Amino acid sequence: MEAQTSFKDRVLEEVRKIPKGSVASYGQIALFAGKPRGAREVGWILNRWGDDGITPWWRIINAKGYISIKHNEISALEQKRLLEKDGVEVGEDFSVSKSRFI
Repeated sequence: MEAQTSFKDRVLEEVRKIPKGSVASYGQIALFAGKPRGAREVGWILNRWGDDGITPWWRIINAKGYISIKHNEISALEQKRLLEKDGVEVGEDFSVSKSRFI
């Protein structure tokens, strides 16, 4: 009998599929991972397990096209830096073009 993959593991797997130069929303990842209304949970998972050295957490932004780290400006600036390193242009208001969404 095969063990069922946890939502956390599916989220991390889906985030790892996002190609360099692209972004996805928390809601898209929740949908791809099998829990369409799990966007907040995706954020929580990435906050807790996303910085593992293999998961490009910075490629996840909100559905409106903005970096949505509000509680920590340093983290938002780090996400902006990492996205720009990936070739994604990020505005001064932390916005990303909708054309970058997968």
